[in-house]
Amino acid sequence: MIEFSDKQWALILGGSSGFGLATAKKLAHHGMSVCVVHRDRRGAMARIGEEFKEIEAHGHGFLALNLDALSEAGRETALDALGDALASSGRVRLLMHSIAFGNLKPLAPVSENTLRTDSINALAHKLDMEPERLTAMVNDTFAEGALALHGLVQADYSSQVLEDEDFERTIYAMGSSLVSWVHDIHQRGFFADDARVLGMTNEGNTMAWRGYAAVSAAKVTLESVCRAIALEYGPHGIRANAVQAGVTNTPALRVIPGSAQMLAVGALRNPMGRLTCPEDVANFVCLMCTDEAAWVNGALLRVDGGEGIAS
Repeated sequence: MIEFSDKQWALILGGSSGFGLATAKKLAHHGMSVCVVHRDRRGAMARIGEEFKEIEAHGHGFLALNLDALSEAGRETALDALGDALASSGRVRLLMHSIAFGNLKPLAPVSENTLRTDSINALAHKLDMEPERLTAMVNDTFAEGALALHGLVQADYSSQVLEDEDFERTIYAMGSSLVSWVHDIHQRGFFADDARVLGMTNEGNTMAWRGYAAVSAAKVTLESVCRAIALEYGPHGIRANAVQAGVTNTPALRVIPGSAQMLAVGALRNPMGRLTCPEDVANFVCLMCTDEAAWVNGALLRVDGGEGIAS
């Protein structure tokens, strides 16, 4: 069984839901101390507090910091608090970047999908039915679990389009902000001699999805940053890798336009016959924190049940 020391800390950026929260729970279960940095509104804290109680129950070190991880002041406040918790002997074994803060406007104005419309009209004609009624039936049946209907369901996209500032904020938030955290943690001497840095990416790194252009750019940036960290911080004992999860039903994914269709396609094409779960990723991150994973550095690691190789 994997066992960590409570002197080993995981610092998880974006740890109040999804991959970050599942990883915090997993590592705490195996003895590691955990610091979660998140940014949530007061109304969400009751639910989040219950999740955090599960981590605290393991009896190891635990910090939950609700602040802006993307500001210099927020980062300094978080690291000051973490430094107090580390004291003289604790060190950061894992830095996990799982921040989901990106702009989901389309790159160009959205035009009608004529192929979808033509298909609905042709089927409605065959069934001697009004297209509007058939559309409503298709939408309802899809929502009830008929995933193969995904191609006939219209996603709801923003009427606004991406601007330069949207790109800049998204790329920093979900990509290059990792550099600032690594730099400051290293400068303070908080990293363990054998530390791991992991950035969360997805298939948007090579695929184009409407409304996802800024986030895709951020994911590619994050992967490039992970490789650079692997090279330049390697002599300091820091390994950096990007983890490419499969389509996962997380709060972050559900705000993406067309997410219902993405979930349907992911489930249909996955060789394992189901979607990736946050716990699948947390299990892998736990393995990456072991001594045996020390020689993995600068890699893009798929954790998707084979989804990425399926047509």
